[in-house]
Amino acid sequence: MKIEHVLAGFLPDSRGHDGLALAVLLAGQTGARMTVATVQPPPWPSPGPGRADESAWRAYLKEQATTGFDQARQVAGEDADYITRFNRGSGRGLVELARTSDVDVVVIGSGPRGSKGHISLGSTADQLLHASPAPVLLAPKGYAEDPPTGIDRLTVAYRRGPGCDSALSLAVALAATLDVPLRLVTLVVGAGRAKIEQQMLEDLRAQAATDLERAAEGQRREVEVETLEGGNVTTAMGGTEWRQGELIILASSESGPLRRVFLGDTSVKIIRAAPRPVLVLTRQPFGSRQTLTK
Repeated sequence: MKIEHVLAGFLPDSRGHDGLALAVLLAGQTGARMTVATVQPPPWPSPGPGRADESAWRAYLKEQATTGFDQARQVAGEDADYITRFNRGSGRGLVELARTSDVDVVVIGSGPRGSKGHISLGSTADQLLHASPAPVLLAPKGYAEDPPTGIDRLTVAYRRGPGCDSALSLAVALAATLDVPLRLVTLVVGAGRAKIEQQMLEDLRAQAATDLERAAEGQRREVEVETLEGGNVTTAMGGTEWRQGELIILASSESGPLRRVFLGDTSVKIIRAAPRPVLVLTRQPFGSRQTLTK
């Protein structure tokens, strides 16, 4: 399986550079072609006396795009495609571009808020994570400051169900393509809370272990499994070792629209707690296999 076309949403700021660094890393390791896109607000129609203002606004937008792409070329090189799209929402603009450009994955940086090394979901991410027809890859804040030399392990956040089984099929194939190890983790949230009965917690642990073992059986490559426990998602996610080049994979909510990215509450919490980039897959029909190829 190959990722053949990577789309990087870019603005000339730290968020744009974080996403671009991750997109370049993924495209380089998979041999994919890359498109760098900036989404700008549309010029307003202004017949009559306002046409002079419109012309100045268009010139300003063109200058901003040129300056941004000059910065992007220093990272992505001359072989990437550089395009500008107009939309009132940057995420919606990237969604439209993904629909029309045969894109396999859309990569963006973290939102403006949040701490370094983690992902904040801003308006661009929110629009993509509820409508993108292609998987969405999110880079943590500050990722471009010290990027890894390559992706060195995939970790699937697993919970038994068709969506996660489809995500596992993709992860197995992607791990083979990248020639990296694959890990499945299941979160047991509630450990350490007095109100959680001990027997209930033991049952959760046992079920998680069983689900992980069954999911790992019969795969085409060895799969490491691990149960992460904590009083909340953040604590659980902090209870394991994350490699510098780790990539976390999430399935979309099974209640979301088919063939789109759509997140549930737990997935949002995992993204916000994740210390590494997160790849969110689109939801596939029952019985089908997720693929990043067309």
